[in-house]
Amino acid sequence: MTDRLFLPGLPAGLIEAAYAAAPGNEIKTGKFANPESSSALAANAFGYFLERPQNLPALPRWADIWKPESVTLEAEVRFPWTRGMHPWLDVLIETDTSLIGVESKRYEPFRSPKKAKPWSKTYWHEWDEGLAPFARLRDDLHEGRTSFARLDAPQLIKHAFGLHTQVHRDGSAKGKRPVLIYLYSEPDRWPNGKRIDTSLHTQHRVEIEQFAERISGAGVRFHVCRYGALLDGWSSSSAALREHANAIQNWFYP
Repeated sequence: MTDRLFLPGLPAGLIEAAYAAAPGNEIKTGKFANPESSSALAANAFGYFLERPQNLPALPRWADIWKPESVTLEAEVRFPWTRGMHPWLDVLIETDTSLIGVESKRYEPFRSPKKAKPWSKTYWHEWDEGLAPFARLRDDLHEGRTSFARLDAPQLIKHAFGLHTQVHRDGSAKGKRPVLIYLYSEPDRWPNGKRIDTSLHTQHRVEIEQFAERISGAGVRFHVCRYGALLDGWSSSSAALREHANAIQNWFYP
């Protein structure tokens, strides 16, 4: 089974352990093996760095000094309370100065929109002023004053709340800069060969820009990156990473 889920040379045991520890265990349930799986793309792309985080190149357009210390798959960042569910990020990268949460999307933005789930009262916690832009957008979504059809804005807001909490509690990330990365793919067709309407790509990009504008200036930085740009950067980094990027490209973007 492992040979069909992971690229050769990846630490399969570590990847499997990460998903086994997360709610829903997508490997055990079979979701990971689905040809539309976003988790499979993220795990195969970043699993390469689990044992060598120092080899992870800076993300595209990253302006700060880049010294990665750890890369984690399926990482939980907890809210200031104990009850209920807490955010799980596809990838968590810790550098000497930043805590970077990565939310990975592949086909999700181009599926039929789902009815928005109601917000729990717990999200009206008294957040720090630095999270005010996220809180205002939360309020507008809750009250129906704004909406997103292709971008899961509530999920990103909750991730921001979790990252903010993580850097304010005791631990290796205390005092570091929280950063939320939205890493997305733009497949031109579904796995069955059916074309994806290019207007959906356009709508998705517009909504990303609208979200970024709404939360501009917040204490949690928000960055956007396409998988294509990420893999291009890896390809120009080293021979070994070029081989890895090509393997990802060939398997997930044939």
